[in-house]
Amino acid sequence: MTERDTFFKFINDGYKTKGDFINLGAAMLDEETITNAFVKIPLKTINRHGLIAGATGTGKTKTLQVFAENLSEKGIPVLLMDVKGDLSGLAKASPGHPKIDERHEKIGLPFVAKEFPVEILTISEQDGTRLRATVSEFGPTLLSRILNLSDVQSGIVAVLFKYCDDMRYPLLDLKDFKKILQYATNEGKKEIEAQYGRISTSSTGSILRKIIEIEQQGGDLFFGERSFDVQDLVRINDEGRGMISVLRLTDIQDKPKLFSTFMLQLLAEIYSTFPEQGDSDRPELVLFIDEAHLVFKEASGALMDQIESIIKLIRSKGVGIYFVTQNPKDIPSSILSQLGLKIQHALRAFTANDRKAIKLAAENYPESPYYDTAEILTKLGIGEAFVSSLNEKGIPSPLARTMLRAPMSRMDILTNQEIESLIANSKVATKYNEIVDRESAYEILTDKIVRFNKQEIEEKKLKEIHKPSRRTSTRMNPILKVVTSATFIRGFFGVLKKVMK
Repeated sequence: MTERDTFFKFINDGYKTKGDFINLGAAMLDEETITNAFVKIPLKTINRHGLIAGATGTGKTKTLQVFAENLSEKGIPVLLMDVKGDLSGLAKASPGHPKIDERHEKIGLPFVAKEFPVEILTISEQDGTRLRATVSEFGPTLLSRILNLSDVQSGIVAVLFKYCDDMRYPLLDLKDFKKILQYATNEGKKEIEAQYGRISTSSTGSILRKIIEIEQQGGDLFFGERSFDVQDLVRINDEGRGMISVLRLTDIQDKPKLFSTFMLQLLAEIYSTFPEQGDSDRPELVLFIDEAHLVFKEASGALMDQIESIIKLIRSKGVGIYFVTQNPKDIPSSILSQLGLKIQHALRAFTANDRKAIKLAAENYPESPYYDTAEILTKLGIGEAFVSSLNEKGIPSPLARTMLRAPMSRMDILTNQEIESLIANSKVATKYNEIVDRESAYEILTDKIVRFNKQEIEEKKLKEIHKPSRRTSTRMNPILKVVTSATFIRGFFGVLKKVMK
């Protein structure tokens, strides 16, 4: 057998699968694409999470697009975090191109242009189906970790949640929580401390400042009603294809606190509501987090622990999480070690630090008799990547330099008119974009404070009425002094004695 034949057998044996799978493309030997040497990812292992990494312009986004398309084709819903704004094209079929046909001929796959069912979502001021969550849904523990509060401050948050729960004051948005903080510091301080213990004014002030920080990053748009039901992320269309939900985040790069807040709440909500899947043959939902470093950019230690814990546990719910970033080192090692699928596009070596990063990246992949991984990492072409995955038994498959298939949908963004049309035809946009502002803690406490202040004013008026005037008291004092003096008394009795004689 020739080396080419041996390599062909090596890849096909290594990526053999009995169940359903996603075909990413064909393996390459040196610079040659080996036709029909398919790199197949079993659906059974997709909830083991993954990484798509590579320098700018090497094809990460198109790989993400290919992955999302093929999952949708298999009836698996997908949620994409679209930070750069270039994933909406999934809703329209590819116009095709001779280079695409040439690529697919090398791979051994026919190219078929298709459009996919897409839902446009937003957590900011952009158009789309709005995602919201209430402060109550976060709960005191998660909110405290997001705000990076001390133990004392976290205890105060827990007390205020308990107070609002006992009093049936709904905590829906940030103005509700700010109002209860102010109330606990001023008018309601005695009431709350009598039932729940002392509350430090300096601690409530610190919590309030951190709430304002999230508010300034756009949290006032995210917190509130109507809460988004995560079950709407796992819809299947009439043709049996999974819905691709594209969350537009192009205006969120300078708001990492809001982004990590949203991500953690979403994962926590999915984990708490999705049923256990056990050893399922296919995932329930797959999330792709583009520009993943934003999730970890300002994450505290407590927040990192929470993210790591959820990522470990959420795969039992049939959910796969895929991080998309420029360099694997952007992902904390504790999380990187849990990722079953790694797709590594080219890295660039411009500096000594770049070369060190490439060497470290190469060490994340299994050794191969066919590749010098560190050297080839700098030579991969656009749309080429190293792929390392798990087979159906959880055993790592061979490292494969892969010529990736092209997206079936448009490799460009939708026009504003196309996005408007997509939103107008959405089956859930009307439901979530309705403005809901029912009575909550803010209105109830505001009314309570007004009544408290009114009562204080009335009590002061009553005191003023019953209090002797200062003028009268001043005028009477000299008389009383004279009357009570010993001299006056002796004189009075002396005059009385003479009169009686």
